[in-house]
Amino acid sequence: MQRAGSAPRTVVILFGGRSSEHGISCVTAAGVLRAIDRSLFNVILVGMTPQGATVLMREEDLAEYRLEAGALPEVRDNGTRVLWPASTQTQTITVIEQSGTLRSLGHVDAVLPMLHGPYGEDGTVQGMLDLVNMPYVGSGVLGSALCMDKHMVKTVLAEAGIAVAPWRTVTQEQLAADPYLAERIDAGLTYPLFVKPARAGSSVGVSRVTEAAQIPAALETAFAEDRTVLIESGVTGREVEIAVLEGRGEQPTRTSSVIGEIVFSGREFYDFEAKYLGASGVDLALPADVTDAEFTAIRDAAVRAFEVTQCAGHSRIDFFLTADGPVLNEINTLPGFTPISMYPRLWEASGMSYTDLITELIELAIEKRPAY
Repeated sequence: MQRAGSAPRTVVILFGGRSSEHGISCVTAAGVLRAIDRSLFNVILVGMTPQGATVLMREEDLAEYRLEAGALPEVRDNGTRVLWPASTQTQTITVIEQSGTLRSLGHVDAVLPMLHGPYGEDGTVQGMLDLVNMPYVGSGVLGSALCMDKHMVKTVLAEAGIAVAPWRTVTQEQLAADPYLAERIDAGLTYPLFVKPARAGSSVGVSRVTEAAQIPAALETAFAEDRTVLIESGVTGREVEIAVLEGRGEQPTRTSSVIGEIVFSGREFYDFEAKYLGASGVDLALPADVTDAEFTAIRDAAVRAFEVTQCAGHSRIDFFLTADGPVLNEINTLPGFTPISMYPRLWEASGMSYTDLITELIELAIEKRPAY
């Protein structure tokens, strides 16, 4: 519902980026553009090329963005350059046209980052926006950076008493200094192992390892994404996910969605193809069949983790539900946000539509980060 007596706000949808998840970000932005309430919001589309240039995009540029195997969309450099506010005294952005002409794009009320992975989800863009006091959706620098680094966030969560899977961390420098390290890197861990880049998402670079001979190849795959890699014990339990949304007011309460469960029927884990390309072997039980006690344990652990890691706005938090209770797997501060992604689907099953969820996140960002 439009605010009485007020004009639509202006929102920048920022997408693309320098990470290997560039294409996912483009499709996410297209989904948000199709669903956003245009009676409440005017939209400016800012794409970030794989080289980091910020370009002004047209709505028709996003019309054909779809996820298809082997054909992920990409932001092309069209010769324009979008310039962020010059100081905290304005929220006006401008564009340098291909001709070199400078043109104002007007006042911006908030930025909706749809970036995934490094240089977007890790606090980099958030710091840039903080520098000029531009309101934006999602967690700030600390929460974004912490949750992006799987080693650091597990360390913080474990210290806070939140159960996480056993793990080891290794860097390329450590392996170079000790060529035999890979042969004993599984010491104390339980197979199957999951070998992951420390700072990547969407299951990019992740391998499931069932024997020691597979570790070198899995490390090579993960190191292609990051110089630091986690080796985690597999956890026996149901894979469940819950969405957390920050509330309003000076002392906001965090609310959570229903719980969804990833159900496997021939696929080993929830990989990139299953998440985004509709690969077979994975189904979603929504809501998950859990007891009241299990729901409470997962919800309480999720809200606690959201607070401990200083998340803001929204996060999707993934758990393994074991016989001994929930074990936290990952916190996603910029979760997948296509119409079929888990975070919107969790809220839709909880009674909040995709469009209403977008509206709430933008309004929350404006309320939480007012202009000075």
